[in-house]
Amino acid sequence: MAYLHNGQAQPFSDIPELSNADFHALVCTKVNQGTRIASYFGLPDTDTDSVTLLIVLANDTQGNLEIYRTSVTDAFPSLTPEVPQAHWFEREIHEQWDILPQGHPWLKPIRFHSPYRKQSNDIPEQVMGESTFNRSYASQPEIIPGVTDYFRAEGEEIHEVAVGPVHAGIIEPGHFRFQCHGENVLHLEIELGYQHRGIEQVLAKGLNNRTSHYMETLSGDTTIGHSTAYAMNIEALTGFVPSYQNQVVRAIALELERLANHTGDLGALAGDVGFLPTASYCGRLRGDFLNLTALLCCNRFGRNLIIPGGIRQDITEAVSKSLAERLPQIFGEVSEAVNLLWESSA
Repeated sequence: MAYLHNGQAQPFSDIPELSNADFHALVCTKVNQGTRIASYFGLPDTDTDSVTLLIVLANDTQGNLEIYRTSVTDAFPSLTPEVPQAHWFEREIHEQWDILPQGHPWLKPIRFHSPYRKQSNDIPEQVMGESTFNRSYASQPEIIPGVTDYFRAEGEEIHEVAVGPVHAGIIEPGHFRFQCHGENVLHLEIELGYQHRGIEQVLAKGLNNRTSHYMETLSGDTTIGHSTAYAMNIEALTGFVPSYQNQVVRAIALELERLANHTGDLGALAGDVGFLPTASYCGRLRGDFLNLTALLCCNRFGRNLIIPGGIRQDITEAVSKSLAERLPQIFGEVSEAVNLLWESSA
């Protein structure tokens, strides 16, 4: 197996193809040895009416990636009982391609949409297993966002708290259900997919003038992250290597986005426990990091900065000097705001 690094491409024919059993055993072994699942998804094979499952394993200590594949038709052995991190991946595979991960403990929709590939025959009940949810989902005529089985804890003084999908803030919709006993949260269940836009299906039809826009708006706070990943994919497939200067500007923009998001999250955590000084300070400081991004490209979220092949606007000496002067000051204020939370007794 040849190892890959981030930003490298590999011919599909060079990806090792394993039997379902060998695929399952290898992934379990690799994860137990310290790798993690970076991606796990299905691709349709129209010639054989099957689905190819591909898994990308990341070794963070070595900084490399491994890719493996296996072909499935109706069902395959679920990794989730032995590798819990495969849980959501397999739920999405089931929802998208109508193939069953046998042994998955709780098959529920992720995006709440009809399968891209629908089996002509119903899956036998003995294959579906004992879950009543599995049987109802297989015959469900209509998929409605948020209408599904939820985990419930039973017992004296157990209560359920439901939040969303409509929130008081400006975050995208999501539904959260807490099973609580007093102040103790026994279980949290999250349902997303309320704004599923089908961008993956649009991308499969080929690139166009809107593709970069789709990448930048996949998630409102990760413009730089997604546009960088898209650019790196195109560059890897074409064999193009951006200049060192362009890669430096990308890295600066990515770090500013990370700082803005982490600062905002620290403020949100403080707000969740009712400590408003840190919440207010971090909200303002997040804006300061966003303003530094605006120096790079005239947009606080980094829109129209990164394109396949490089960047739209190079960094100037004046901008570089301003970043060097303002970053230490803002970072110091973030440390003070966060320490105020940890050190305050009231």
